[in-house]
Amino acid sequence: MRFAKWQGLGNDYLVVERDDLPGPLTPARAALLCDRHFGVGGDGILEVSHDEDAPRMTVWNPDGSQAENCGNGIRMVARHLEDEGRLGNGTILTGGGPVTVDVLPDGLVSVEMGEARFPAGETREPVTADGRSHEFTEVSLGNPHAIIRHGDPAGIVEVDGPAIEVDPRFPERTNVEFIRADGPSEITMRVWERGVGQTLACGTGACAAAAAAVRLDGAQSPVTVHLLGGDLTVAVDDDLNVTMTGPAARIYTGTLSPELLANLKETT
Repeated sequence: MRFAKWQGLGNDYLVVERDDLPGPLTPARAALLCDRHFGVGGDGILEVSHDEDAPRMTVWNPDGSQAENCGNGIRMVARHLEDEGRLGNGTILTGGGPVTVDVLPDGLVSVEMGEARFPAGETREPVTADGRSHEFTEVSLGNPHAIIRHGDPAGIVEVDGPAIEVDPRFPERTNVEFIRADGPSEITMRVWERGVGQTLACGTGACAAAAAAVRLDGAQSPVTVHLLGGDLTVAVDDDLNVTMTGPAARIYTGTLSPELLANLKETT
């Protein structure tokens, strides 16, 4: 089975073609492939297939769950398809809806992420984690995000991120982004990703955080989002349409060993 390892700001994924798989991916098989000790290792799997005359990206988390979309992942899949001459008109289907991408000459990828939505309104609501109170803004980019202002994003993300992810008000769990304003058009963000844990970057989280910063805090678009793995540029227009620009790079390509392939086939 062929695969490619890609990264976007240190967020690493396995890109696999559905037609190359020895059988359908299942939660257990996805978890095995993502295991950094017994599998290939990664922050998830980006499964590429084709339907409706367009490529589709299906996102698998390391715990075997699926995500509706992945901002870093969509840039990797865009470059993967571009390298193989299969990007077409730049539309990629996701669980959160179609996304339009543009692979730029410098290795960056610009992605029209669609409209940022505020399901509970452009407001902040209280949430408690182990007795500590925060205020969050709920933002959807096809997947859920809880945006929380905090003076020390790096110090709090692993402390309260896990509890907020599974708070009962989020029936499908949520991604949790802690942000700090660093200037009129820049923020620092640390993220606790649903089904993954803390990662070096989250593209949809950066988009959600930028939208919240623009609409609730008066940040100026485009917003530079400083992540642990590097920076993303996020433009938010007056209609809350979001465009994200950032890098994606292939690390290596390979094939599974006969032993791992046998383990994968035996895993249900």
